[in-house]
Amino acid sequence: MQPSISFTITTGIISLTVLSSWYAFNKPNILKRFMMNPYRIEKHHEYYRFITSGLIHANFSHLLWNMLSLYFFGAVVEQYFSYIFKSLGPYFLVIFYILAVIVSDLPTYFKNRHNPGYNSLGASGGVAAIIFASIIFQPLEKICFYLVFCVPGFILATGYLMWSYYNGRKSNDNINHDAHLYGALFGFLFCAVLHPSSIPNFIEQISEWRFF
Repeated sequence: MQPSISFTITTGIISLTVLSSWYAFNKPNILKRFMMNPYRIEKHHEYYRFITSGLIHANFSHLLWNMLSLYFFGAVVEQYFSYIFKSLGPYFLVIFYILAVIVSDLPTYFKNRHNPGYNSLGASGGVAAIIFASIIFQPLEKICFYLVFCVPGFILATGYLMWSYYNGRKSNDNINHDAHLYGALFGFLFCAVLHPSSIPNFIEQISEWRFF
């Protein structure tokens, strides 16, 4: 079976991110040049950082988690985008992902644009948007940890938002946890606006869910 165009695009995004991150891991100058630094964007108009910061990661585990999430949840979003937007589905996927990376960093930019010491990196905003786009389409689909502990997507989504908010308040690890939160909200709203029927379908599905 030949791989679909959208699948190829997803693996292309993953490949580009893995290669960029791997190249930058032990190159402080590259990390410094590509990181999200709101101060330099404000003072030196280095707007490219909105995108390049999503192509690098803090460490291998950070990269692995984001790319595995993108791979598995991206497959769901690809299928729905292809169904909703037909032949334009792959293009919507690319636009959606790039916008998610940028939009998820905007609150951080406005909050820290006068702080020269603030830096962050990672594709977390785009990945969070992908995860939440898949959850709005399939809120009851179970997501498993270590193949044992499984919970419906919409419950995981609630916990994810709470975790992101908490870590965003205290974090100093160069990982933009706020981007998780805003990326998730963007993913949800993007699908709600471009495919309004996804909201009543989402509500209908979770209203039928029972704990036992």
